[in-house]
Amino acid sequence: MPTHEGGEPSGGPDVPRPEPLRTFFRVDEIRRDGDHVRYVGESYIPERTLSRKLIPKFREAGYDVDVEAVEGGHVVVATPFTQGRSGIPWVNVLMFAATVISTLFVGAYGWYYIGWETITANPLTLLRAWPFTAAVLGVLMTHELGHYVAGRYHGVDVSLPYVIPFVVPFGTLGAIIRMRGRMPSRKALFDIGVAGPIAGLVATVVVTAIGLSLDPIRIPAEVTSTSGTMIRFNNPPLLGLIADLLGQPTTYDDPGLTAHPVVIGGWVGMFFTLLNLLPVGQLDGGHMVRAMLGPRQETVAALVPGALLSIAAYLYFWRGFGIDQSVGLWTFWGVFSLVIAFNGPANPVDEERVGWARVAVGLATFAVGALCFLLVPIEVVSA
Repeated sequence: MPTHEGGEPSGGPDVPRPEPLRTFFRVDEIRRDGDHVRYVGESYIPERTLSRKLIPKFREAGYDVDVEAVEGGHVVVATPFTQGRSGIPWVNVLMFAATVISTLFVGAYGWYYIGWETITANPLTLLRAWPFTAAVLGVLMTHELGHYVAGRYHGVDVSLPYVIPFVVPFGTLGAIIRMRGRMPSRKALFDIGVAGPIAGLVATVVVTAIGLSLDPIRIPAEVTSTSGTMIRFNNPPLLGLIADLLGQPTTYDDPGLTAHPVVIGGWVGMFFTLLNLLPVGQLDGGHMVRAMLGPRQETVAALVPGALLSIAAYLYFWRGFGIDQSVGLWTFWGVFSLVIAFNGPANPVDEERVGWARVAVGLATFAVGALCFLLVPIEVVSA
């Protein structure tokens, strides 16, 4: 698309031309590439400064924007985004429905002790596990919706949550959201990162309190009398603290009784919160520390894999624990954190400091998250 004399590009009214683009960038040509608008020319100021100038105004027009250096100049690439996309998000809906089914099955079979024969004879018996499903999905969806609301507040293009169905022990691998485009500022990065853990922790405390207040369930005699192996979920300090405040037990003298499965929803919330708060890469903790410390976050992130692998080594060599007694768990997360640390954190355009109020919120969130940690959260034991 040619330019008019004086540097003002021609084009239809749908092509955004915010004031900073005219002031800080010489536009020689505008090209359409599908939904993308490419402004070819030369920047009068450094690329990063140009991005900071352009992003707010382009976002007001409904576009994300990037600046690319090319031979002989620069290209500003504007990509439209839609907040609240029209139509039904079928992928999100189908994944959520699949996870409802998977958690109902795992809850019924694994936590309510409904036998396989009973389930196949009458699949509707799966509905007896709805409190377990509501508890697990409640804490996970609340966590992700915290991110979603904060992202929408800051004008970041975020997707609805994708819930991942799975099998034992919880029926799900958790949930994620997708963020598109550049993060506008460290403040936005912090708010989006911290909103999930805060919302999830509130939901976790509520679900745990409800579960502890419900009557325990009785384990069928044929299960208690059968020898074999079972997965034990040890109580993190936060769960014990909630139980003490409510005056409710987490274990029972009668071996035929066990805590209500809704408590497992709270346990899941604590476990996933702990993992998400690891200060590495683009996990929630990585976002928060990147916003709080700036580029120095990568120094903190570099320590995380070694710390997790050291925990695994301590349990294996000094405590004599096996792979199925959380040694494998911490080894996996040590390797995984190394991968995501290598991929790096989010890099916001505006590097203005977040301020002491946000730093205090961040430190408080990490402190509560620390109450979700214990050396051996999961172990396989002989029944």
